[in-house]
Amino acid sequence: MDSALAAVVRASGAYGGLLYVLPPGDDAVWQVLVTGVPQEMAAPWRRVGLRDPMPVADAVRERRLTWAGGREEMAREYPRVALVLPYDFGLAAAPLVSGTAVRGGLVLMWPGNHPARLSDAEEDVIRAGCRRLGDCLQRALDRGDPLLPPDRPRTLPPPAPRAPSRTEAAGLSAFVDRLPGGSCALDLDGHLTFVTPGAAELLGVDRAVLMGALPWEALPWMDVPHVEDRYRAALVSRRPQAFTVLRPPATWLTFELYPDATGLSVRITPGSPDGEAPPSRAVQSSGPSRATVLYHLMHLASTLTEAVGVQDVVEQTADQLMPALGAQGMVVMVAEDGRLKIVGQRGYRTTLLQPFDRAPLSSADPGADVMATGVPGFWSTFDELHEAYPAVAHEDGMAAWAVLPLIASGRPIGSLLLAYRRPHVFPPAERAALTSLAGLVGQALDRARLYDAKHDLAHRLQSALLPHTLPHLSGLGVAARYLPAARGLGIGGDFYDVIRLDEHTAAVTIGDVQGHNVDAAALMGQVRTAVHAHATVGAPPGDVLTRTNRLLTDLDPGLFTSCAYVHLDLATHHACVALAGHPPPLLRHADGRVEPLRVPPGLLLGIEPDTVYPALEFPLPPGSVLALYTDGLVEAPGVDLDDAIAALAGLLETGDPGDLDAMADTLIRHAPTPGDDIALVLVSPRASAGHSGAGPIVFPGKKDERRSKRTGSGGEDPS
Repeated sequence: MDSALAAVVRASGAYGGLLYVLPPGDDAVWQVLVTGVPQEMAAPWRRVGLRDPMPVADAVRERRLTWAGGREEMAREYPRVALVLPYDFGLAAAPLVSGTAVRGGLVLMWPGNHPARLSDAEEDVIRAGCRRLGDCLQRALDRGDPLLPPDRPRTLPPPAPRAPSRTEAAGLSAFVDRLPGGSCALDLDGHLTFVTPGAAELLGVDRAVLMGALPWEALPWMDVPHVEDRYRAALVSRRPQAFTVLRPPATWLTFELYPDATGLSVRITPGSPDGEAPPSRAVQSSGPSRATVLYHLMHLASTLTEAVGVQDVVEQTADQLMPALGAQGMVVMVAEDGRLKIVGQRGYRTTLLQPFDRAPLSSADPGADVMATGVPGFWSTFDELHEAYPAVAHEDGMAAWAVLPLIASGRPIGSLLLAYRRPHVFPPAERAALTSLAGLVGQALDRARLYDAKHDLAHRLQSALLPHTLPHLSGLGVAARYLPAARGLGIGGDFYDVIRLDEHTAAVTIGDVQGHNVDAAALMGQVRTAVHAHATVGAPPGDVLTRTNRLLTDLDPGLFTSCAYVHLDLATHHACVALAGHPPPLLRHADGRVEPLRVPPGLLLGIEPDTVYPALEFPLPPGSVLALYTDGLVEAPGVDLDDAIAALAGLLETGDPGDLDAMADTLIRHAPTPGDDIALVLVSPRASAGHSGAGPIVFPGKKDERRSKRTGSGGEDPS
């Protein structure tokens, strides 16, 4: 396997490779072999989930060769890689297949001067090498060899350089000594392997201390972000790099780095604070440093995890990006129904943007073009922008613009415009950084749009399922309130209903479906419909809950429901209640005294199909008030439930039974912060001429059974 990996790296012209295996039945590939790349740089990707937005995951999952040629394409397609390695290099990933089974993946890396695309010959070499590696893995699997290393991936040593003759070595030593300044060499892991006397003198440290050490450990003044940035850039891009750093107290040194397959050659010369390395050989750092980019990317990523809806994403992006990047304007656009819709902005007048809102995606403007192609656009002056888009008028007072694609799941979903009041140059490093940042925004925006769509659907569903108006019942006063949860989607499964059965009877029900999502709202509609259907045929409370419970256990929705059902006889001024795991109703007597109705509670609906729900019959004369509520009205962290119910009873006692709406508002106003939904129904019989207050409730078809058999429907005779 080692020779097969070395062969494909050498034949493809790549400078490094990572070999991954896919253990049978696993959902991730694991790094087992590394060549040409320091372990420290490969460490972030030792395990890659098959659903991760990473090149090797795409290659293995989709069984195809993937390619990212350069930092801008990498930032656009794979922001996670660009986040850690914001440098110019080419990367290919391919699956390792044996027969019909995928056994792993291969990642190859090329210097930054590689053409934008792989050649046909390179692709052929990669595919042949992958077949050989796939067969190697299959044979290892057949032998029962362990596929994963015990601790960390193995590293293949770099090819050994040609050993010089004695004459060549003497000439080489003389050549190095004649160079101005000093020279040293590092291996791929950063350890010093060679130091000239001139280099040791400039560094101010004995050669014996330096040999074998990491420069930033032996020389603490080199442990600064831009030094590490240029070192990593040289190793990853395989291009010369340079930087100037202060050796305390006042000595400036310039370092030139020249990488190859075995390590880095370093030239050290005296420098100055504004000194530049020779432009003909070294590539200077431009735009934000790696440390700065990494900070902004990480900070934005962590911030966007807190964003919920689209407006949250827009606000967080504006708050984080604009000050960090020095931009004065920002516009976020998404594709919707063939048009580019502006979903948020900062720094612009609304009237200025109105003509561009909902412009067709076919429009010849930067936002639509970037959205269509997925390729960012950068214009340092208006002349550059006008040359590309002659129809664009200079109306916003800005001087430079960047329009970035918002990518999610590999496809553009919109565009992000950043605008600057002064001319602004966008060097390659900054372009890659901006594209990476936009990638994070795109992924967060896609999640937020899904959230908003579910939120809107759930609210419309819940609004359709809850009663819009309550029926007018002669002789009965009713007030109802509903308050959604303050967490999750802000919707849930609390429901209530008031049902007119005939001229003198009615039913009231209230319930709470587990959860705060679309599923809870949908099940709430089913429960409410089932209760309504069983109530209208005159079933006693216990039977209504029993039949509804049987329906839910048959449907097996995976959610449970509490419910209270009350049958009201307005002619006799009696009521009968049954509970399914629901808080006890509160009864306010005409004299103001309040007591909870201690009904033997049945199980929650949807657990056991043969549950019996006992019922309690009680007088409900005019002037009394019956309060039905869900647990959100009384439950609060650290508060005993009985104490909370007692507090609610105290509020009910001091209320005015002649004004149920005011009483309901008072109870809701004193509720805990709604981490859960809250539903409340108050009912109060009114005196009505010609009606007797005597006699128990009689249910159709249940006369004798209710009186003679207390457990039949769960009924309880108050006498």
